[in-house]
Amino acid sequence: MNLLFLPALAFDKKWIVLGQSIWTRGIMFLMRTICGLKVEIRGQEYIPKGAGLIAAKHQSAFETMVFHALLKDPAMVLKKELLSIPIYGWYCKKTEMIAVDRNGHAAALKAMIKQAQDALSNDRPIVIFPEGTRSALDSDLPYQPGIAALYSKLDTPVTPMALNTGVFWPRKQFVCKPGTIIIEFLPPIPAGLKRKDFMAQLKETIEPKTKELVEEGRKAHLS
Repeated sequence: MNLLFLPALAFDKKWIVLGQSIWTRGIMFLMRTICGLKVEIRGQEYIPKGAGLIAAKHQSAFETMVFHALLKDPAMVLKKELLSIPIYGWYCKKTEMIAVDRNGHAAALKAMIKQAQDALSNDRPIVIFPEGTRSALDSDLPYQPGIAALYSKLDTPVTPMALNTGVFWPRKQFVCKPGTIIIEFLPPIPAGLKRKDFMAQLKETIEPKTKELVEEGRKAHLS
């Protein structure tokens, strides 16, 4: 797929967006047919139809892919270093992903907000992983300031997302376990809350639901 769509880099980005969607659906098909790993999406009524902000739990590589099948032209917040990866980085640049310099502090946050504003103005949903990295099962990582900055500056509701992908496709592991990945979108947190209140509500929404889904996944896998 990477090689097939290389010529599309010379044309409108819609062709790369199409390629991302085909690639993701192909990955999901292979997961299902080869690994016995299915995907269940809950709370689909909460998925933004266009511009919006999604704060997603991040436990595996799957979250970097699945949004290309669930959303139309998502703008993913990712670390700037990924743009340096040959071919993959070219596609990220072409599709205008939101690249963040994690060592850039205030200037990096300002640049991220500008890119996010541009994405919303083009009716694109934004996806950010509040922890900033993949988390191990049962870990309790702090939520980074990037999500708080986007929430306050964009003045838009945030849709939390919980999941149990780490049960079946653990971080830093290649092999997938059979079962059913559950991804659940939760009711949006309205705009306008104070920063501290928003961060507390976001974590208190995502983390308990994630633990619930992880336990559900573990029980199903053992049975």
